Amino acid sequence: MARVSVEYKDHIAQVTLTRGDKLNALDDEMIRAIVAAGQEVAASDARAVVLSGEGRAFCAGLDMASFARMGMGDPDALLTPRTHGDTNIFQEVAMVWRRVPVPVIAVLQGAVYGGGLQLALGADIRIAAPDAKLSVLEMKWGLVPDMGGMVLLPKLMRSDALREMTYTNAPIDAPQAERWGLVTHIDDDPMARALALATEIAGKSPAAIRSAKALIAVAEEADRQEVLTQETRAQVDLIGTPEQMEVVAARMQGRDPVFK
Repeated sequence: MARVSVEYKDHIAQVTLTRGDKLNALDDEMIRAIVAAGQEVAASDARAVVLSGEGRAFCAGLDMASFARMGMGDPDALLTPRTHGDTNIFQEVAMVWRRVPVPVIAVLQGAVYGGGLQLALGADIRIAAPDAKLSVLEMKWGLVPDMGGMVLLPKLMRSDALREMTYTNAPIDAPQAERWGLVTHIDDDPMARALALATEIAGKSPAAIRSAKALIAVAEEADRQEVLTQETRAQVDLIGTPEQMEVVAARMQGRDPVFK
């Protein structure tokens, strides 16, 4: 059975984890399928992505059978090779969504634990159901987050809150996650909210949206001078293009822009 489905409609890629009977837990096949889905979407002409998990949970973390196999393997094998640029296959589960050049919106419900939380952190925006529970779960097993979490978490939340979550592995509810910066919105129907937001984004200039995502990534990593240079360069690349002129014309004429 396929672990992930990808469907395209109205320039939106809907990526769904389809192992709902196992709370979308991450086994080897699921890990490979998530990375492949991210790569597929990145190469498509989608203008926005909605990432979700079927059933009662977004993703409950690592499948226990896979966890046991890891324990019997060679730990040094996790260090090499860097199979996806600067990541290994486990880290790419989250980081592939940062590589996708268009905005990714994650829909969260139920358990969002361990590797599932790190997967969600790879999205640009997270919309949670009121029942969502988030946990940096790894300390439960005497481990630390190793799927990109320590790249992504410090950019989203205060250090003391991050430390508490990591040291205790205690789940937090959606309102606490929102206060701590892990959740963007809480909604009784997070999928409808995500699709509405994706539709709004898909109606913007595709080139400008892609440029904005790339520029935000630079702004999060680079020094002041590099960010200032890159924002000017991005603007120069957009000004006067047919797509940008269509945005202006549509605004002046009171209609929606049409992008080819």
